[in-house]
Amino acid sequence: MANALWLQNFIAVYSDLGTENLEGLRRIYHPDIVFCDPLHRVEGLDGLLGYFQGLYHQVISCDFTIASVLEHQGEAAVYWTMTFRHKQLNGCQPIEVEGHSQLRAKDNKVIYHRDYFDVGAMLYEQLPLLGSLIRAVKRRAVN
Repeated sequence: MANALWLQNFIAVYSDLGTENLEGLRRIYHPDIVFCDPLHRVEGLDGLLGYFQGLYHQVISCDFTIASVLEHQGEAAVYWTMTFRHKQLNGCQPIEVEGHSQLRAKDNKVIYHRDYFDVGAMLYEQLPLLGSLIRAVKRRAVN
């Protein structure tokens, strides 16, 4: 799927990522990593590890399935499906979110990582009152 060693390492770590092995992120990220997702922007490896520790604190399980990878000259797009269970969302039942990551490498590690996904499907739609309101708005938008 991926030719570059840095990208192979990235996929391997994310394919096995969980609350018990977050330190594995040190193997794939550059010390000057810039990480962005629809909710946060984090700079530096220690900041990123702190961010992930906070995210995974309420997570029961989280699995990534890599659907496809595009790579060219130190940059990549990784398309994935994340399936997770959260202590306070969707009654602890699995939530599936599709997304992709834009990556750039430096010194054989990821120095830039930006995630794109539907934060509404991941978070807002899983909240009891807000979720039903967002789903109603989405239905009205297409009708």
